[in-house]
Amino acid sequence: MDFELSDDQLTIRDAVTELAARFDDEYWMEKDRAHEFPHEFYDAMAEGGWLGITTPEEYGGHGFGITEASLILEAVSASGGGMNAASSIHMSIFGMHPVIVHGSEEQKKRHLPRIVNGDLHVCFGVTEPDAGLDTTQIKTFARREGDEYVVNGRKVWISKALESEKILLLTRTTKIEDVSRKTDGMTLFFTDLDRAAVDVRPIAKMGRNAVDSNELFIDNLRIPLEDRVGEEGKGFSYLLDGLNPERMLIAAEALGLGRAALRKAVSYGNQRVVFDRPIGQNQGLQFPLADSLARLDAAELMLRKATWLYDNGRPCGREANTAKYLAADAGFDATDRALQVHGGMGYSDEYHVSRYFREARLLKIAPITQEMVLNYLGSHVLGLPRSY
Repeated sequence: MDFELSDDQLTIRDAVTELAARFDDEYWMEKDRAHEFPHEFYDAMAEGGWLGITTPEEYGGHGFGITEASLILEAVSASGGGMNAASSIHMSIFGMHPVIVHGSEEQKKRHLPRIVNGDLHVCFGVTEPDAGLDTTQIKTFARREGDEYVVNGRKVWISKALESEKILLLTRTTKIEDVSRKTDGMTLFFTDLDRAAVDVRPIAKMGRNAVDSNELFIDNLRIPLEDRVGEEGKGFSYLLDGLNPERMLIAAEALGLGRAALRKAVSYGNQRVVFDRPIGQNQGLQFPLADSLARLDAAELMLRKATWLYDNGRPCGREANTAKYLAADAGFDATDRALQVHGGMGYSDEYHVSRYFREARLLKIAPITQEMVLNYLGSHVLGLPRSY
């Protein structure tokens, strides 16, 4: 086994780390407080070419794999940007995978170069209020009318909808009661987020406020036939291609945020003196930080295995889910312990660990809960009866 990163991978990680360092904790705190999208950071990442890391070269990208994408998002999160930084670029870096694999040549030529250069903001419309993680139960419906589809429905927790010109939208084109398999009858579109037909309403939330989350009310949105991705009725299968990489990238972001929190905690533990000695000397504070270091390192190894398997065309469902599970837990625990080390000051904004804590909590929920990961491992890996 070779655990060394390649020269290209080291160069990518170091270059992104250097770029992200230009945007310090104060920058991210102000963006979070103001609920303001980090345009300066996003533009810098686009200018550096990093948004196209996994996009094929013929469409302006670099054509690298999920390993390189994970290194970028880990470095961005670890810089202190956390989920505000990672979520601002996440969709551009990998969210277009269904279009890259299943879209028409015209769709790819028209849209992918604009995403790579940062000109085109996109969002992903799957989740619905009454469906949750059971995507087969979505009710947003696209009715065919000649060379158009007319869409009505609702979506929720749609990140970046306020900034986005386009949406990758999953709908039903056949009602669930009319299909033989509940995963059939769903169709994917990449189309304009037309504000005349889509009401975008921001959701107030506890963290990651520089990147908006929204509820969408869709009323007679007209979508031309050429905006359909692939075949009608196969949208759910197209999404499956991206599930494992999505879990890996979330794991990378959780890992980076945990590293940022641990770095803050160690610095404060060395500097803060109480009872005539640095508080980091006390085992009650030192041991939890050491435990977090071990857990982050273990999660990193699982993540590296998962991305290697994916990039080499090997089955990776077990590893991808495990990496997400371990990294989300380890990242959150590290932020919680960092806040505890700072004591009362950890609850303030001054040392930024409270922001890390709020953002890390999200990663135990999205894009899939820890409980659903255990469901997968229990039934698909251990072979136990399916519990849902």
